[in-house]
Amino acid sequence: MDAVTNDHAMRRNTGIDLLRGLSILLVVLHHIGLRMPLRKTALLDVFPRTLLSALNFNGYEAVFIFFVISGFLIAGNALRRSGSLSNIDLRAFYARRFSRIAPCLVLLVAVLSLLHLAGAADYTIDRAGQSLPRAIVAALGFHLNWYEGMTGYLPGNWDVLWSLSIEEVFYLGFPIVCLLTRRSWILVPMLVLLALSLPWTHAALAGNEIWQEKAYLPGMAAIATGVLGALIVQRWCSVSRGIAWALGMTGALGLYLVMFEGKLLWQTMHDGYMLVLTAAALCLVLASVWTTGVTPRRGLGWLRSWGRLSYEIYLTHMFVVYGTVRIFKAMGGDMSLGFLWYVPALALCWLLGHLVERYVSTPAERWLRARWVGTPTAMLAVAAE
Repeated sequence: MDAVTNDHAMRRNTGIDLLRGLSILLVVLHHIGLRMPLRKTALLDVFPRTLLSALNFNGYEAVFIFFVISGFLIAGNALRRSGSLSNIDLRAFYARRFSRIAPCLVLLVAVLSLLHLAGAADYTIDRAGQSLPRAIVAALGFHLNWYEGMTGYLPGNWDVLWSLSIEEVFYLGFPIVCLLTRRSWILVPMLVLLALSLPWTHAALAGNEIWQEKAYLPGMAAIATGVLGALIVQRWCSVSRGIAWALGMTGALGLYLVMFEGKLLWQTMHDGYMLVLTAAALCLVLASVWTTGVTPRRGLGWLRSWGRLSYEIYLTHMFVVYGTVRIFKAMGGDMSLGFLWYVPALALCWLLGHLVERYVSTPAERWLRARWVGTPTAMLAVAAE
């Protein structure tokens, strides 16, 4: 979810920002919907139940779209900087990851720790077998997903860190694997096998619902799909406009099937529906790259801004969700009017993410990268990894 750019080739891609914006929006709608489902509001009299359910209950799938995008962007930027994955600069790679991830993560963990110690409702870790010190170690040690799988769910603001654990463990090992394999004919088959393993690794963990949802290998399979996409783009810098649009339509159809026909996909493919999801996300990412220069439709700037702030919104949105739900209940909790609370909640999620990006993540990232990577501060501009 991070990148630093000083040339045109590494500037943000509008289509990818839109896809990320859609994904983070679905995550936020999911977490609001678990507490105020749209299908229980008066909107059910106006819109079909399938639409309302699709808006509320595709947050998990949206995270896998993030994984695909993450693999594509981080591998793509590594390829642009080094020319080959076998030439990755380990020190620079890890410095970029740390400078992007650590400032917001450490701040979040510090705030959540203080809220726990203060006994704040919705933020206190009180499940048997769990403790604040252990949660801190799990969050900063990138195994919070495993910790939850073994002990149960943590409070919501902690819980969102499960996906970060998967991403960062992948990126701790990824450059080392690239340097050890040295040859694309060795690395690519490994990535293909990992990407295609998704249905089996997901199904194999059915005995533990939390661990099945948050295990390392399924998420890493989605990230590997994105890495393969970056290698495809390096091999074919451009394709015909017809192929690009066909990929875009295929990707859109795949996402529609997952979001609106998920039950049908499950009945016919079971865990294989996850491959439809990651393949659709990859198609949309490739189409976005190969149609660069196409003017986006007006009125989507707000969704692009959600994509640009996706990391900050993801880490902080549960503060807004919990606050909104508490105020909603304090004012009577009329569920038929619950949909009215979505707009201010979404606006506040964006605003909080924007403030964190402006005053925490971007300044800290620029400062750290200027010192560790050697890029002049004036040339740093957060882009799209």
